[in-house]
Amino acid sequence: MQPDTSLALALPLDPGLRHALDDLADATGRRPEDVALDAVRAGLRVEEARVRAVAERLAGAHAGLLRRLGE
Repeated sequence: MQPDTSLALALPLDPGLRHALDDLADATGRRPEDVALDAVRAGLRVEEARVRAVAERLAGAHAGLLRRLGE
């Protein structure tokens, strides 16, 4: 699936990172843009799960206060 180029994002990559991206894309027969997009998606999933876990922990720790505030 091609990304919507109307929402394109420029990422400044240092030469070493760009070289690694190009090498991985070449090794996997993919475009560097597709490799980068997959990496962003994977990173977002990890970060979303981390933030959700913290929010759930805080909600549990402060459940009584949250309940009282909702009254």
